Amino acid sequence: MLQKAKYHLSKDPLFVPILENIEINTFKDFENETVKSEVNVMAALIKAIVSQQLSVKAANTIYKRFLDLFDGVSPNATILLETDAEILKSVGLSKQKMTYIREVALFSQNNDISIELINQKNNEEVIKYLTQIKGVGRWTVEMLLMFTLWRPDVFPVADLGIQQAMQKLLKTDEKGKELIKVMHLHSEKWKPYRTFAAMYLWKWKDSVNL
Repeated sequence: MLQKAKYHLSKDPLFVPILENIEINTFKDFENETVKSEVNVMAALIKAIVSQQLSVKAANTIYKRFLDLFDGVSPNATILLETDAEILKSVGLSKQKMTYIREVALFSQNNDISIELINQKNNEEVIKYLTQIKGVGRWTVEMLLMFTLWRPDVFPVADLGIQQAMQKLLKTDEKGKELIKVMHLHSEKWKPYRTFAAMYLWKWKDSVNL
């Protein structure tokens, strides 16, 4: 799928220099059906919440400490809800994130968030369904779609890194809603491989120190 994505993205002249200078290697699970069928959606959402507004390194550290509370395995909803808030706080979770994680657990007790159900929904349906959970916004679900469900056509326009990369790529000073409008418009030509485009843009942004 990567080669098909690269060929498609190369049709955009602005993207060609990125393809010539950047390599990505996070595509390996896109066609792994076993990976896709064994996803724990609750665990993936919790990990995404832990990662909100943190560096990758800090997020990974806190998430590992969180898992260590449960012998290295993501807990089920009942166990998580029975865990004392002070214990959760001890791993570095803020009060707000503790609340959001508990909301995920509560939602999973009262609603079906099995991978079987999620796989039946398209991207927008998944976003609409999971953003019912307090603390789970569109960006969080987009990260789930991209890096856990390996959906190939997701473009997180609210992501700051993607916005900065797009400003550089399009040579625009637009910000806020106007920038997002421009991003939506330009990214249309990258369908159905916008996840790959985002991966390239993130790595390109880091390589040129935007």
